[in-house]
Amino acid sequence: MNLEILCTQVQELAREVGRFIYDERLKFTAEDIIHKGKSDMVTYVDKTAEKTIVAALREILPGSGFIAEEGTAQENGEKYRWVIDPLDGTTNYIHGISPFCVSIALMEDQEIIMGVVYEISLNEMFYAWKGSKAYLNGKEIQVSFAAKTADSLIATGFPYYDFSKLDKYMDAMNYFMRNSHGMRRLGSAAADMAYVAAGRFEGFYEHALHSWDVAAGIIIVKQAGGKVCDFSGGENYLFGGEMIACNANYFDEFYSIVHNHLA
Repeated sequence: MNLEILCTQVQELAREVGRFIYDERLKFTAEDIIHKGKSDMVTYVDKTAEKTIVAALREILPGSGFIAEEGTAQENGEKYRWVIDPLDGTTNYIHGISPFCVSIALMEDQEIIMGVVYEISLNEMFYAWKGSKAYLNGKEIQVSFAAKTADSLIATGFPYYDFSKLDKYMDAMNYFMRNSHGMRRLGSAAADMAYVAAGRFEGFYEHALHSWDVAAGIIIVKQAGGKVCDFSGGENYLFGGEMIACNANYFDEFYSIVHNHLA
């Protein structure tokens, strides 16, 4: 399997689906929004985009399985599995704000071997594969070199269904707001991860995540020189619902702060 060629095909697919998503943004109405939860919404755009992605990936890699947010396809013990979020940042999209992304990752057994995050509104394609550098629109990217909180811009996300850590979350935010360059909440974990890889953010943390939110971002961050872990410093970050992503220089301090507040 040539992962570079495969990654190029997935980028083309993400761009095609991104055009559809962008063009549809002014066409749907409130009646087209389905509430999976109070703050968890989906539209026909998400579902149509996912069906398009699944159909294309079945041709690109026959016999592969799928872990997909909208459930249009499933896994069944396949060696290769695609992890797909057709529209990460649906709430942003519904309200007409950015960012919103297509996120596609490929796993071989338990290892992520390729990831593509396409931020649609800025036409930014982030990608990496096993053994590669990380790239943005064809140019190599890397994490920042900042080594302490005082020099860092921190990203996080707000839970929309699991509020069990809310007080601790606010304590962590209080610390970072007082001691860093500031905090940002973009509304798309895929974009947050990509921006860590590109050196725009020094660190990102969030809980109540799903695998499709972060799978592609994980390999992009790693191949850009960053590190990822869960809130306890372990490797249960893909399916464990919690994520720390950071540049290598700042990682130890950033992990310690998040761990002390949220583990």
